[in-house]
Parts: sequence; structure tokens; C-alpha cells
Amino acid sequence: MDKLAEIMAHKREELSSRLRPVRDEEFISFGERRDSFHAFHDALASPDELSVISEIKRRSPSAGEIADIPSAEEQARLYLNAEVDALSVLTDEKFFGGSLQDLWSVSDFIRSHERATPSLRKDFAFHPIQVLEAAEAGASAVLLIARALDDEEMGELRRVADLAGLDCLYEAHDEGEVERILESNPLIVGVNNRNLSTFETDLAVTERLLPMIPDGVIKVSESGIVEPEDAWRARDAGADAVLCGEALMRAEDPEEFVAAMKEA
Repeated sequence: MDKLAEIMAHKREELSSRLRPVRDEEFISFGERRDSFHAFHDALASPDELSVISEIKRRSPSAGEIADIPSAEEQARLYLNAEVDALSVLTDEKFFGGSLQDLWSVSDFIRSHERATPSLRKDFAFHPIQVLEAAEAGASAVLLIARALDDEEMGELRRVADLAGLDCLYEAHDEGEVERILESNPLIVGVNNRNLSTFETDLAVTERLLPMIPDGVIKVSESGIVEPEDAWRARDAGADAVLCGEALMRAEDPEEFVAAMKEA
């Protein structure tokens, strides 16, 4: 079975008891309380160096168990000490070992830290309730996977994210998905080097797709960043940022690894 299809089928079943109509006012209330809009976008917009989004990920379908971390907060502490630009928190439990509680914990920690580092809710969104949950848990952005959404779903998720003051990281893996995303006038586009149907990874996907994305849009290379040299390759292809999870979760010295990536 197509792996993404399997994940989405489970996700729709998992959320069935939580789904309900969500009023625009519920999103607007978060937008009105937000200190700054586009915090996630702005954190990745450095003209001088490659930005790093570090991911908190316990396991994955491709890698199996990655790291038995004591808490998401402790991993966030390591990442902030490494001066990453943003955090990505997996909130899918079955396939990635995460939870919404991880996002809540990370957000609470960030609020007490001197560096106001923005965070992404990394999950398989298809319904506005997931955007509302992200806002409630303190995220600055949500992930929209083009392959998992039709145009109507993608547009509605973007609309309510805008109301809540959340950025959208759009994700593509092929040319058709990039073209669909660009119709939405995105601020941030991620190219996933991993095919979510097969979970095969190839950095050449970044090199092929990033030139399609216009100037002024933040370009992120996701997955397959195993060594600092992979980050350099992504930067040479035009990436403004890389999203790195497994390698950083396994790194003995995350600070050294992040510093090396930023040398790109």
C-alpha cells in the first residue's frame, strides 16, 4: 500500500471523534493575541547564511526507532543551545512517536527561553481542527502536504491558518505539486526529497524542483540531510533553509552539526 495513503487513512480515522465545524472567530482569537505574524517565515529569511529547522522525531516508517529521548523539551533545549532557526515537532503518534503534548511542552519551554524560536506542527493536516490545535499548542506554522490534499482542502487550511496568524510550510515532491502550490501564492515552499509513497530519498529532487520556485519565496530542502555536505548541496541548489531530523536526533554534538551546516 502507498505509505502516505496508509498514513492519511489512519489519520482520518484517528481524528474522526475530534472533527467538528470550527468557526472563523476561533482562529481569529489566536491571531489577535499573536505577538508577531510570519515569525516562522522571518526566522528562515536570513540573507547571509543557511537557516536550519531542527526536527524532534522519535521514529519514522523509513528509519524505525531513531532516538529514545527523555522529553521533547530536553531535545528542544539541545537544539536552542545549537542556535537553530526554527523547530519542527512531529505530533503524529502511530508512525512517528510524537504527540500534541510534545508541541505543548516545546512551546512552554520556548516561552521561558531568551530566544523566541518559532515552531512548526509537523503532521498530516487535512481539517481545520488540526490548525486550531496547532495554534492552541503554541505553534507558529503548520505543514501542508500537497500530495495529501486536494486544492479545496489546501486552500481552506491556508485560509484558517492566515486567520490564526500561522505560517504555512507547503510541501512538494514533484513538478505538478510545485505548480499547484504556486497557485496559492505561498510564502514558504518545502521540497521533500523523500517520496512519501515509497519513502525513498534523493537530494536531486531539491536540485530539480527549487528552480521552479520564484524569488521572494522561502525555499526549504527537507529530508535526506545526513551530513553537513548535504546541507551545502541544498544551499548550492538555492535553498534558504534545510529541515533536518534524523541526523540531528542521532548526533553526538548537535551544536557542532548545526554549525557545520551553516557553513554552507
